[in-house]
Amino acid sequence: MKHILLIEDDPAIADPLSYALAREQWQVVWHDTGIAALAALQAQRFDCIVLDVGLPDTDGFELCRRIRQQWQTPLIFLSARNEEIDRIVGLELGADDYCGKPFSNRELISRIKAVCRRSNETETASVWQHNDSAQTISYHGTTLDLTRYEYRLLRHLLAHPGQTFDRDQLVNTLWDHPDHIDNRTVDSHIKTLRQKLRA
Repeated sequence: MKHILLIEDDPAIADPLSYALAREQWQVVWHDTGIAALAALQAQRFDCIVLDVGLPDTDGFELCRRIRQQWQTPLIFLSARNEEIDRIVGLELGADDYCGKPFSNRELISRIKAVCRRSNETETASVWQHNDSAQTISYHGTTLDLTRYEYRLLRHLLAHPGQTFDRDQLVNTLWDHPDHIDNRTVDSHIKTLRQKLRA
């Protein structure tokens, strides 16, 4: 389950948004002040931050600046201040998106998914490099010594970050003759991959 930090001082906005996010399998941590939000960031890792510009104890723009000094978590501004200059300032300070009030929860959740997807793709690309023609994968600059099916398995998992697959799905997708493959074969390949990544 993904974790999201919601920093919003208006319960009329925070309550229904938290409910909508929970229905999408997000674990929501809601705080209505900047001080509490910074403490939450120190205490746990979040996959996304939704930040209201107008908070009772600090300016949301200033809070964003402080957050960016320590964390690169995807961040979306919420604000009734929806002039072009406000959006520009928010994005220049490091926000990944800017959503003006009023907004629909459905639209905001789509924006959250989009910034998280971009973040995952960027993070994955910076750590992994693959060459499909040579069937090689590098991890932190080191080319891994992979068998054909280890390569297929790792390449498939990297292409679908955050998704889970059962053994039958992996066998039917990746193996040439799935009818002759035992599920323990998948377990063996995953175990070997883990050992090679730790080496």
